[in-house]
Amino acid sequence: MRAKAAALFDHFNDVFWNEDIGFYAFCLDGDKKQVLSLASNPGQCLWSGIVPPERARRVVERLMRPDMWSGWGIRTLSSDHVSFNPYHYQVGAVWPHDNGFIAQGMKRYGFHDEANRIAEAVTRAIDFFELDQVPELYAGTQKELGSFPVQYLGANVPQGWAAGTMFSLLQAILGFQPDAPNGKLYVDPVLPDWLPEITVRDLKLGKESFDIRFVQFGNDTQFQVLKGPPDGVSRRPMAMLRPGGIKEVCLTKGQEIGLKTF
Repeated sequence: MRAKAAALFDHFNDVFWNEDIGFYAFCLDGDKKQVLSLASNPGQCLWSGIVPPERARRVVERLMRPDMWSGWGIRTLSSDHVSFNPYHYQVGAVWPHDNGFIAQGMKRYGFHDEANRIAEAVTRAIDFFELDQVPELYAGTQKELGSFPVQYLGANVPQGWAAGTMFSLLQAILGFQPDAPNGKLYVDPVLPDWLPEITVRDLKLGKESFDIRFVQFGNDTQFQVLKGPPDGVSRRPMAMLRPGGIKEVCLTKGQEIGLKTF
């Protein structure tokens, strides 16, 4: 399985990466030629770990450019694309769960600020919806002074995977890395200015249950274990992959911890 994963890593990056635009192709056409429409999908490639670390910054920066970044989250399709429609299901709207995955992906490559920026945008957008219920998607209109996220009339509200976005965003902010077999929870918290303190309660890890308080002190985030074994929670950076990425983790004996982390 590790050999197959390494082969997939190589083949995917050979076929889909486009050096000229510094981004991944949206798909391959019938002749196996790259279709270079700029979509949010490569953000989920960050989440999966299939992006080599040396390419991650270019992917992150491209996703955060104005044509992809609406201010309420990352659009499914660039506003510069001929088919862009901010009110359409797949070609310009903002999907909360898509943004949650992207934020997690940015976190795992060490882009804390960008992950927190997505978390803030989606969280503030959800504040506008009735009962703070997370909609399946909302329009990818540009955020401006006095504007608000536009309801997508056909969206399911609430919806399961959209509601799960909150857990993805919390993961992106606090950097949870569970290692249940060894009874350890690793964290890599970076609280943004708009969320200077948060307490997570009844966090299950194997047979243990934790309450953990996170507090921002200047440019640092500290944590305190309020319930559960204090030595069960430790700080560890998420961005641990060496050049070579997941291929190296897959092929090196004894690197199972890398697979658990990522």
